Amino acid sequence: MSLTIVVTRDVQARYRGFLGSAMLEVAPGVYVSPRMNNAVRERIWDVVSGWHAQLCQGSITLLWRDTSAPGQMSIKQCGEPPKELVDTDGLLLVRRAIKREPGLKMLAKNSVSLEQSSLKS
Repeated sequence: MSLTIVVTRDVQARYRGFLGSAMLEVAPGVYVSPRMNNAVRERIWDVVSGWHAQLCQGSITLLWRDTSAPGQMSIKQCGEPPKELVDTDGLLLVRRAIKREPGLKMLAKNSVSLEQSSLKS
């Protein structure tokens, strides 16, 4: 059994009722259980991630102690860009994927072509 933390942001009230029935809500949207076994944690994750897949609103982050993972913690998420815990020279860091948006490339191409056309004038 290990410490388990769930953080919710901008989700429907059903999450609060469900998570509050199994964990302590120590701050708005932050739920903690000092001793939760793997089966209960996985069941809770199945329920909240299933709801998130249907409702597609907000975000949910699940953290728990995992002695085989970097920093002895594991993380699962719904609704946010994926994050990964990384041990770098003894320092625990969070790595996020950079999301490239197609509109930004278009803007950069357009601004270059505008600069080139103004130079020709």
